[in-house]
Amino acid sequence: MMYLDHSATSPPRREVVEAVLPYLTRDFGNASSQHDLGASAHTALEDARARVAARLGARASEVVFTSGGTEADNTAVKGIALAAPRGRHVVVSAVEHPAVLESAAFLERIGYDVTHLPVDHDGLVHVEALRAALRPDTTLVSVQYANNEVGTVQPVAELAAVAQELGVPLHTDAVQAAGWLDLSVGALGVRAMSLSGHKLGAPKGVGVLYVRRRTPIEPLLHGGGQERGLRSGTSDVASAVGFATALDLVDLARSEPVAAQRDSLIAEVLDRVPGARLTGHPDRRLPGHASFVFDGVSGESVLLRLQERGTLCSSGSACAAGSDEPSPVLLAMGYDPALAQTAVRLTFDERTPAADLDAVAGQIADAVGAVRKLAAG
Repeated sequence: MMYLDHSATSPPRREVVEAVLPYLTRDFGNASSQHDLGASAHTALEDARARVAARLGARASEVVFTSGGTEADNTAVKGIALAAPRGRHVVVSAVEHPAVLESAAFLERIGYDVTHLPVDHDGLVHVEALRAALRPDTTLVSVQYANNEVGTVQPVAELAAVAQELGVPLHTDAVQAAGWLDLSVGALGVRAMSLSGHKLGAPKGVGVLYVRRRTPIEPLLHGGGQERGLRSGTSDVASAVGFATALDLVDLARSEPVAAQRDSLIAEVLDRVPGARLTGHPDRRLPGHASFVFDGVSGESVLLRLQERGTLCSSGSACAAGSDEPSPVLLAMGYDPALAQTAVRLTFDERTPAADLDAVAGQIADAVGAVRKLAAG
C-alpha cells in the first residue's frame, strides 16, 4: 500500500505512541485532582504546554490545548470577534478551511459583516487586497498559513503587519504548515494560531490554540475553568503529551529533500499525463504537497483506480469528502466547476518510500488514461 494522504492525517510516530502510553495506563489521573495521581498528571500537562510554547516562541500561558484544529479555529474566530469591542466586521480569505469559513458564517448570522478576501489563480492572498478590506470596525482577520487542498503558502507575516497597522488581530490556521514551516509567532506577527496534532504524527483529537496575552477572547466552552477558562473540560493529558512530543520531533531540515521529491513528482505527472495541470502556487507551496486537475475525468474515478492499484490519496479536503460539489477553494481560484471536480491531491513526508513516489506518476497516467477511455466509450 502507498499512503499519499498525509494532509488528511499522518501516521502516528513511534516516539509519540511510546510517550502517550503511560498516561493511558498507570499515570491516568485527572490533572485537576488534588491527590498525588492528579498532581502527577498536572505536572505532565504543564510540561507539555511549556514544550509547545518553547517551539512557538510563546509563553506557556498563551498555549491552550483543544480537541483539534476545528475547535481551535472556532475558538479563535468566534471568541476574538465576540470579545472585541471595536466593531462587528471580520475578514477571512476565500480559501480558508471550513472551520474558519463556517465560523465566519455563524458570525454573519448574528449580525457581523464578513469580507472574503479574493485569491489569485495560484491561491495567494495579496497584501493590497487585505489593506483595501480593512475598516475601522474590523475586529479580526483570519488567513491560513498553508492551504490543505492546493498547498499554497500565504505571506502571513506581511498580512499580519498590515493588520497591525490598524491594531487588528490576525489569526492563522497553521494546521497544514506545522511540521514544515517556521511556527515562531513573533516572526509571523500573529495574535492567534491554530494547530492540530494528527497532522504531525500525534493522536487524533488534540490541537493547540495559541493566543497572545492580553488578547480579549470569549470562551466557547464553559464549565470547570480548565485551560485558563478558555476551554473547560477534563484535560486530555495523554494527548497533550503526544502533541508536545510530535512537535519536539519536528526538524525543518527535512523540508528541502521532501520538496525536491515533490518537484520531481510534479514534473513526472505533468510530463506523463496529457492535459494535467498543477493547482496551487508552483513555488510557494508545502514541501510534501502535489495537487492536480485533469481535463475530461472524474477525480473520484481516478482515486478509485489508484486505490485498486494500492495507492491511497484524495481529491482535496478530508472534511469535504463525499460532497458532490466542486471544491470551493478551486472555484475561488478561478477554476471552472467541471475542472474543479477532477482534482487529485498527493501528500507525503520524509517517511514515504522513494519507490512509492517514483511509481505513482505512472499509476496516475494509467488511471487517467483508463477513465478517459471509458468516458469516450
